[in-house]
Amino acid sequence: MRLTNFSDYALRVLMFAAERGDRLITIEETATLHGISRAHLMKIANQLTRTGFLKAVRGRSGGLTLAKAPEEINLGDVLRVTELDFTLVECFAADGRCMLMPRCRLRGVLHEAFAAFSHTVERYTLADLISNPMELGAQPAA
Repeated sequence: MRLTNFSDYALRVLMFAAERGDRLITIEETATLHGISRAHLMKIANQLTRTGFLKAVRGRSGGLTLAKAPEEINLGDVLRVTELDFTLVECFAADGRCMLMPRCRLRGVLHEAFAAFSHTVERYTLADLISNPMELGAQPAA
């Protein structure tokens, strides 16, 4: 299983916003810090804003900030809105057409593995990822 770059970058954006606290972050500084294209980051920021994880402040001195406290942002919730497809193998799909399905045990094993992954990310919040903001490349507030 592999998460998309979209989810990876979404988590990075949220971590960066969380460690900045009340200070607004910009698309430009975030894109530069993480080496992400500005256009791709705009899509991510729009998705995170529409789904209530980020708040956008418009205007010349605008930017992005968390829409809720880091303790209230569950990692499982973030992944559910950033990952469009958790179909690990064909038989997970609603219209899966695997000929082995009636006698194959792989599906059960993979369901169990995915459930363990889901259970793990559900136990953590954004706050768990930012215990030491200086390790994330943050610059001290001026």
